[in-house]
Amino acid sequence: MKIKTAILGAMMGALVSTVTVPSWAEDWSLPIRANPRPLTTDSVPHVQLDVEVIPELKEELLRRVAAISGIEIRRTVISLPGAKGFWIKDDIPLARPEVIVGGREFAHIHPDGSLHASLPPDLAEIAVETGWATKHPWADKRPDWGGFVMIYSLQSKDELDVVFQLVLASYNFVTGRDATAKDNH
Repeated sequence: MKIKTAILGAMMGALVSTVTVPSWAEDWSLPIRANPRPLTTDSVPHVQLDVEVIPELKEELLRRVAAISGIEIRRTVISLPGAKGFWIKDDIPLARPEVIVGGREFAHIHPDGSLHASLPPDLAEIAVETGWATKHPWADKRPDWGGFVMIYSLQSKDELDVVFQLVLASYNFVTGRDATAKDNH
């Protein structure tokens, strides 16, 4: 999977600036996020402090994630009450089980719409640099968690495609698969 600037540029309209860095076997490119970074705690629980959820955007993201082959949306096993875990079904082999925080939950969405996910470390750096995410407080303290980030809550429909691509990148990183957005709309 490759997130291409041209495709995202077309989807995102006015967002044309990008940061590109080589990754673990691929090149990643993300547009600069237009909205300001929300404040977050620097401890666990790691949560946003100044963003309100937009229910329609959160529900559409959940719909798209639930459509990914091999994923179930479940109650989280590692996050706050009300969070929903993105669980990899038992019959799907894991390429990188060491990056999963608990069980087969590779990511989860909080009630406020922010997500925690394990991304390829180079993509996590780009997501932070371009304003889509912040590192989890434990990211640099635990082995193999260098790509563990909080992806900020969706604040506009324009952000939905990018955040969904980040969830797909997390799924692909953990499973070694190559699911794409076109397979899951």
